Amino acid sequence: MRCVMSALDEAVTAVFASAAGSAYLGEAVTVAEHMLRTAWRARLADAPAPLIAAALLHDVGHVDGGLDAATAFAAGVDAGHETVGARWLESLFPPAVTEPVRLHVQAKRYLCAIDAGYERALSPASRRTLELQGGPLGPDEAAAFRAGPHALAAVEPRRWDNEGKDPRFAVPPLPSYLPLLARVAR
Repeated sequence: MRCVMSALDEAVTAVFASAAGSAYLGEAVTVAEHMLRTAWRARLADAPAPLIAAALLHDVGHVDGGLDAATAFAAGVDAGHETVGARWLESLFPPAVTEPVRLHVQAKRYLCAIDAGYERALSPASRRTLELQGGPLGPDEAAAFRAGPHALAAVEPRRWDNEGKDPRFAVPPLPSYLPLLARVAR
């Protein structure tokens, strides 16, 4: 069991090392800083461990995806980072972690459809990615999303995602999350 957890620690640490140098689409934080800040918001909300893990790992597809997110963003292309990230995580974590990651873009589109204030609060970069991702869901799409088995679990991490772009607060480093990740891993 120790070897598996060591491999998990190594894989996550490597992704975060890469994300530490990755600009986050015009935001004031790097991809790694954003993921750590999003996870901290989940911790502050007393979220269950799988949702904290999902919040921490929700944007790994920006780093481990093959299509550079910044290049895709500049070219006006949706890189599909949520799908890329969820696929990468599937061998490591159960659906309670991977599905909120897979659905966090749809959750943004859903929240924009049902809450005009949510859309107004998005950063300029998030508004731009919203366009690239298809805009707010239509009424039928929103109903279908809401009916999905993991949809509502994706909504809170999406709210924390917005809060995770604020560079003004300090957060615990990645090693403080490794025991939690080990507990929720496959």
